[in-house]
This record gives sequence, structure tokens and C-alpha cells, in this order.
Amino acid sequence: MKSVFIFLFALGCLLPITSKAESDSLFFVFDPYQDPLAARDDQGLLHQMPTPNRTDLAPRACFRFGYYFQSGEELVRDPAYVGALQEALRRNGYYCGPIDGVFSYPVRDAIARMQKNYSYRVTGTLTLAVRRGLHLP
Repeated sequence: MKSVFIFLFALGCLLPITSKAESDSLFFVFDPYQDPLAARDDQGLLHQMPTPNRTDLAPRACFRFGYYFQSGEELVRDPAYVGALQEALRRNGYYCGPIDGVFSYPVRDAIARMQKNYSYRVTGTLTLAVRRGLHLP
């Protein structure tokens, strides 16, 4: 009986009883419709615009988890990731060029402006801090 009570007490301590689980930092709710690497609409289409971007049909990693272990140099060669990077920079107001999946000078300039605004070291390259600032893996 004592072990059951200890188990229930530990379970009650570990699982907070709140209705706002998405705002709690202990819980992570993955929403595929908000994922910048696989933007989909309600019908499961790969784009949310009337016309798809060039990078919407580019091959992606099967799991988002795989991007965490790649360096910035590897990620700038992936057109799907660069397209997601361009969309994130555009959403934050740093980039206004085409979403074509090419890591070009305007993308470097947008990253440099973002690094300056966030008080990062300005390099114009894709660093871990830039990825975290844009909520990309």
C-alpha cells in the first residue's frame, strides 16, 4: 500500500495539472502546419501559397531531428533548408528576395542584418545562433 501511495505521489508531482500544456516549457507539441521545413495546408499540400515555390518539392530529411546534427556548411547546400531559411528571414523582415533555395549574397546580407539586430557576431554565415533565432533546427 505504501509503494502505491509513493507511486501516485510521484506521478502527481511529475505531471502538472494545468489546462495550458502548450505554454508550459516541459511540454512540446509538434504542429506540422507551423513547421517551416514542411509547410502544409489542411489538405496536406506542400505549400500554402497559390503557386508553389521552387523549394516546396525539394527532397527533405524524413525527420526534423536529423537537421540538428548537420553543420551550417552542410545545410546551405540543401535547397529545402535554404528555402525554409529564406522564408523565415522574410517572415521576420530581413529578406525580400525570391524563395529559390540558393544561398546567395542577399541571403548572406539578410543573415548579417539579423545578426546585427540580435547582437550576435556579424559573419553573414549560417550559425547555430542564427538557426535558433529563426526557430529552425
